[in-house]
Amino acid sequence: MSLFDDDFYSTKVSKRAARESRKGNFAFPYKSGGRKWSNVRIAFVSSITSAIAATLLFGVVFGGGGGIGGGGGSVATAGGVQAVDPLERPIQASAKVRPAVVSVINLQKFALGIGNGKALPEDSEDKGTLREAGVGSGVIISKKDGKAIIVTNFHVIDQAKEVKVVLMNGEARDARIVGKDQITDLAVLEIDAKGIDVVAEIGDSSTLRPAEYIIAIGNPLGLGESVTTGSVSKTKQIVPVSLNQDGVYDWEQEVIQIDASINQGNSGGPLIDLNGRVVGINSMKIADLGVEGIGFAIPINLAMPIVESLIKVGYVPRPYLGVYTMDLEQYWEQKGFQDSQESAGEEGVLPEADKDGAAGEGDVLEDGGAPLKLPDDVYDGVIVLEAVGPAKDAGLLFNDVIVKLDRQSIGSTMELRKYLYSQKKIGDEIEISYYRDGELKKTHFKLGEKQDEE
Repeated sequence: MSLFDDDFYSTKVSKRAARESRKGNFAFPYKSGGRKWSNVRIAFVSSITSAIAATLLFGVVFGGGGGIGGGGGSVATAGGVQAVDPLERPIQASAKVRPAVVSVINLQKFALGIGNGKALPEDSEDKGTLREAGVGSGVIISKKDGKAIIVTNFHVIDQAKEVKVVLMNGEARDARIVGKDQITDLAVLEIDAKGIDVVAEIGDSSTLRPAEYIIAIGNPLGLGESVTTGSVSKTKQIVPVSLNQDGVYDWEQEVIQIDASINQGNSGGPLIDLNGRVVGINSMKIADLGVEGIGFAIPINLAMPIVESLIKVGYVPRPYLGVYTMDLEQYWEQKGFQDSQESAGEEGVLPEADKDGAAGEGDVLEDGGAPLKLPDDVYDGVIVLEAVGPAKDAGLLFNDVIVKLDRQSIGSTMELRKYLYSQKKIGDEIEISYYRDGELKKTHFKLGEKQDEE
């Protein structure tokens, strides 16, 4: 007996079927030498016919162009499925996203005078003329309540007095800065959504693989919308950055390394995959003699939580110590420079500090740069130049040198930030170990909330 108890699945011929086959009315219509075909021959012909039918069906469904007849093109199925030429995929992917890509114009006030004048601070009340200070890119990710939401880079709109957005059709619209975050170099803008029909689809940057084909879209050098292609060089690269642009690395950014061309003006534009989904926000490149094809994009999986926070509250809430700091290593370098300048009869200048961050250029160090008192074996740490908020309430003072947060050694502002932002939360208790006048001390307090980078 067969596996299935019926004639259709059985490999044997039942007695009833044998009787029926002998009847002329049901004989196989084709004869050879005047005889009816045997069951074996019928089975053989049926098998051949089935194989040919299966081959044809496979070619139709899967778009094989080498089926019977020698046709070289792909074949569409009844459902409309059609094989896509690999060379067409980048074209289709970029066409899908390009209407959602915009140019972002940073307008700043410049002092009146001969020539281009000097850019005034963002909060300056002085009269000046509004001029274009920089151009970047952005991508529309959503529409809500008559407004279109655009993601770009922080450095694209930094210090802007006004921001304008230019759509793909050339129309310029006023934009409002919803929120910005210097740490992650991200910002969110808002414009009137009238006439905007396309928003970019958000992809998954965690699925990217080395050598995967990617496309960067933006406005390089203010030349207008352009597309560059390349591949993923590295899915996760850690790049040190100087938040104050003073040459001191005070943060590390996790990025996607790509070899697609990224030029000034591409910043803030989307990095997309071959499905036309945004997998990153183009951010920066290495521009140095002999360096080619090294660009970076912020992974979209890291960017979206920041974007959502900027949309919701306008900033990224982070734990806050409340200290203006300088790296101990940088202090000794600057101190040595100051001493050499003083010996030459010139005024020494030490950097201005950034709150919970590294120092920048500008101001003379308070108290004339009084020498620090530290044990001989202490080389790394973070100097407190000013304490405010939680740190001030806890008693930290100028020239205190922080060497540990909880049990974690802290040798630089970068390490201080990384520990705070990755290991602590707003309201957490923290223990600070620091040196004051050569003596090791400790204090405890609760972390506050850092609302912005200002």
